[in-house]
Amino acid sequence: MQSRKIRFHNNKKKKKWPIIVTCLIGGILIIVPTIWIGLHDWNLDESLIALNPETPHEQPTQTTTEPDTPDSENPDPVPTEEPEEVVPPQEKPDESKEQHTPPAEEPPNNSYIPNQALPESPTIINGFIIANKKYPLPSTYNKGEDQTAREAFDKMAAAAKIDGFELFAFSTFRSYERQVTLYNQYVEKDGQEAADRYSARPGYSEHQTGLAFDIGEINFEQHWASSSFGETPAGKWVAQNAHLYGFIMRYPLGKEEITGYMHEAWHFRYVGVVTATDIYTNKQTLEEYLEL
Repeated sequence: MQSRKIRFHNNKKKKKWPIIVTCLIGGILIIVPTIWIGLHDWNLDESLIALNPETPHEQPTQTTTEPDTPDSENPDPVPTEEPEEVVPPQEKPDESKEQHTPPAEEPPNNSYIPNQALPESPTIINGFIIANKKYPLPSTYNKGEDQTAREAFDKMAAAAKIDGFELFAFSTFRSYERQVTLYNQYVEKDGQEAADRYSARPGYSEHQTGLAFDIGEINFEQHWASSSFGETPAGKWVAQNAHLYGFIMRYPLGKEEITGYMHEAWHFRYVGVVTATDIYTNKQTLEEYLEL
């Protein structure tokens, strides 16, 4: 009786083994795939590809802004054509606003401005008082001969005398009223068009500044106020040395279209040694130097 109970107990244990084996196999089947997928970042597609690398698969479509590279050896291709520049649309002018109209072009320095009134004060540019056909002086401007210019001329005359030339300034300051008389005489004699080439209208004369010196040689008065002075030894000396004393030949040969006046070999203007040397070296006029 006792032995039968033992056999029954042993048979009961034997029946549990199939269940245990089945659970182990099922657990393995669940755990292994889970670990495999986890090793491939939980991507089922990559896990399947890893199991069978020879299986063909479709590459994922990538969207990129980089241009296609025609040459695999050149990872950074240079575009053969530059992108077309985008031009922003032009704004239409607002017709309700006042349109700017540029001023009429002024006449050049060699012409008078029609109907120009004389100013109340002189024009001074970079420290230089200007008197030409574009920039007149007030009729009341009357400071007389400039003392600094006179002292500079006296030094020049002393130097010229050592070289055998006796210079004389036969005309320096002229008042507005004196210029009225002279200009009218020239117009009556030669006509206004001709007079405007060698004589300034009242208010436009550089002599009124007191800085202009008409230079000649004593005992050679026939060359005074004449282009022939420039051909004399004394005239050539002045032309070559005046800048050393602060004077420039105000109306050089070939500059009439700039200055407005014919060549005057006798007319010199005091501007100071530094400026005179610069103008002389660069063969300029005062208008060119000051960019008038």
